[in-house]
Amino acid sequence: MKEIDKLSIATIRSLCIDMINKANSGHPGMALGSAPILYTLFTKHLVSDPKDPEWINRDRFVLSAGHASSLLYTMLHLSGYEVSLDDLKQFRQIDSLTPGHPEYHWTKGVDATSGPLGQGIAQAVGMALAEESIAANYNEGKRIMDHYTYVLCGDGCLQEGLSQEAISFAGHQKLNKLILFYDANEVTLDGSLDLSFSENTKLRFEASGWKVLEVKDGNDVEAIDKAIEEAKKSKDKPVMILVHTVIGYGSAKQGTSKVHGSPLGAEDGHHAKVDVYGFDHEDFYVPEEVRKHFQETFVSRGEKAHEKYNKDFESYRKDHKADAERFESLKGLDISKYVPEEMPDFVSGSATSTRVASGKALNAYMLNVPMLVGGSADVAGSVMTKLDNGVNFAPGHREGHNVNWGIREFAMGCMQNGMLLHGGIRSYVGCFAVFSDYMKPAIRMAALSHLPGIYLFSHDSIAVGEDGPTHQPIEQLAMLRSIPNVNVIRPADERETFAAWKIALKSTKTPTALILSRQNLPLLEGSSAEGVEKGGYVVSYEKKKIDLVLIATGSEVSLAIEAQQKLLEKKIDVRVVSLPSWELFAAQEPSYRKEVLQLPSERRVSVEMLSTFGWGKWAKYHMGLDNFGASAPAKDVIKKFDFTSDHLVAMCEEILK
Repeated sequence: MKEIDKLSIATIRSLCIDMINKANSGHPGMALGSAPILYTLFTKHLVSDPKDPEWINRDRFVLSAGHASSLLYTMLHLSGYEVSLDDLKQFRQIDSLTPGHPEYHWTKGVDATSGPLGQGIAQAVGMALAEESIAANYNEGKRIMDHYTYVLCGDGCLQEGLSQEAISFAGHQKLNKLILFYDANEVTLDGSLDLSFSENTKLRFEASGWKVLEVKDGNDVEAIDKAIEEAKKSKDKPVMILVHTVIGYGSAKQGTSKVHGSPLGAEDGHHAKVDVYGFDHEDFYVPEEVRKHFQETFVSRGEKAHEKYNKDFESYRKDHKADAERFESLKGLDISKYVPEEMPDFVSGSATSTRVASGKALNAYMLNVPMLVGGSADVAGSVMTKLDNGVNFAPGHREGHNVNWGIREFAMGCMQNGMLLHGGIRSYVGCFAVFSDYMKPAIRMAALSHLPGIYLFSHDSIAVGEDGPTHQPIEQLAMLRSIPNVNVIRPADERETFAAWKIALKSTKTPTALILSRQNLPLLEGSSAEGVEKGGYVVSYEKKKIDLVLIATGSEVSLAIEAQQKLLEKKIDVRVVSLPSWELFAAQEPSYRKEVLQLPSERRVSVEMLSTFGWGKWAKYHMGLDNFGASAPAKDVIKKFDFTSDHLVAMCEEILK
C-alpha cells in the first residue's frame, strides 16, 4: 500500500473516532472497518462533483448501514462537499449537518436517507433501475445517462428480509451497473454473527443472479480497487463485492460487539490512532497532503467528468433537440407542467369502482406525462396499475414503463424511493390496502425524504368480500394517516379519483396514497375536483336548517347521501361532507373548514367503513368498524356489520334525542 493510502485511511479513521468521542454517541465499529472500502471507492472510482451535488449523471452512493454515518461525513468533508470540520465536530447535535443517520436533502452529498437496515440496498436497486429506464427512453440515451450505483451494507442489512426481496429483483432484472459492497465483519450488536446467521451469502447472491467477488483483507486497497474494476466490467449481472473486515479496526476491542455502537473513549481512541494507525496528531487533524490527494483524485476526476458531460450534452442537444429539452425539464421531480388542468367528461348516472377509475386516470395522464414508470406487487389486474399497450420493463426492454415488481411490497416501496432519489423519473406502485402494512417503513422513508411517491391501495374495506378478514383492511387507513407528510386521499367517485391523481402527480415533496374501492360507486351529482384539492367540501347541502353534518369518505359518501334523503323524510335536515383527504383539509384556512363543517363537533357524525381511530378530530359520533371483517359476498358482509343507510338514519335519530 502506498504511503498516501495509509495516511489517508488513518486520517479517515481518526476523524471518525474523534467525531464519535466528542458526541459521546455513535457507531465506530463499521466506520473503522469499512474506511478502506470507501477510501478506495472515492479516490479511485466514484464520479461526482462536490460543486454540484445534484448533477444528474453522477455516480450514486448509498450507505445502507446508515449507522456508519461518521464515515460518510468524513468522506464528504475530505472530498470537498459543504461539510466542514466544524460540522464534523457537531456530529449528532441538534440541527447539525451531520445527524446520527444520513438524511437526503439535509446534507449535501448524501444521496439517500438511510439507517433502517436493508432499505438502502433496495433504494440503490431503484436508482439503478432509474438509470437504465431513463437512458432507454431517449434517443441515444447513454449519451446523457450513464453512471454506476454503489451501495455499502453490513451483516445486519442482509439479515433483514427486505434485502432479499431487493437482491432477487435486481438479479432478475440484470441491473449490471449496480455494485454492492458487503462489509462482512461477522459481528452484530448482540455478539458474534454466528449467534443468528450462518448462511452462505456468496451462494445466496449467486442463486439470485448476481456476480460475486471477494476481498480477503478489508485493509487491502489494491485488492478492493481490483474488485471494483472487475465489477464495472459486468455486462449482465449486478455485482456483490464481499469484503472481509474487522469491526472497530484499531480498537483494543476490535472484532467484538463492544465496539459496534459505543464510543472508543479517549484512551482506546489514542491507542487506535497512535499505536495502530501511527497517526499521532491532535483531534480533528487533517494533513495537507491528504487534502491535496483528495483534490487530485476525487475532486479533479469529478470536475473533469462533469465538464465533459456538459460539452457532450450540448452536442446531444444539436442532434436531439426535443429529447434534450424533455430531459432537462425532467431532471427534478416537478412534472406539473405536463399534468393537464382540464378534467374529462364524466357520464351522469354512471357507476364505476375507484380502482377502475384510477386505472383510467393513470392511462389518461400517461399520455401527457413522460417518464412515468410503475406497477404493482403482482396485482396489476386487480389494482389497475398497468399502462394500456405498455411495454414491460425487462432486461431486453429497458424502455418499458410497466414494472412487474413481483410479490415484494416492502422492496417495491423502497425501490420506488430509490427511483425518485435518482431523479429524472416519476413513479407509482400499487397493492391491496391491507398490505400497506408490508410497505409502511418505505412510505415513512418517502415522507421523511420528501419524495412524491404515489401509492395505489385498492380493495379498501370489508367490501372486499369473500377473501375475508385477512384481506379486509380495518386499521390501515388510520396507520397511513398517522404518518407525517403523507397525503392520504380516499375518493368517492370517478371525478374525485381523477382529481386525486392530479394532486399526486403535481406533488413534489409529499407522497400520496390513493385508497381505492373494489366495488362500483355512483358518480355523485355534487362531487368536485376543486373540493378534493381542498381535502373536503360539501357534496350535498341541507335543504334549510342543518340538524347534523355527516362526514364521509370513499364508498361511504354515497351511503351518507342515501341516508340524507331518508332523514329528510323524517324532517331531519343534514349536510353531507366528502372528506377525501384529512391532510389537505387540515391545511386549509380555518374559515374554510368552518364554512364546510358549520356545526360543532357534537353535531357531526363520521361515516367510514374502517377503524374510527383518529376521527375524533372531526366528529364526536362515529359510524365505523373497530373489529375485523368476515368472509362472504360483499353485500352479506356489509349487512352483517349493519353498515347501511338505515342504520345511519337510526343513529342520527338517537343522537338528536
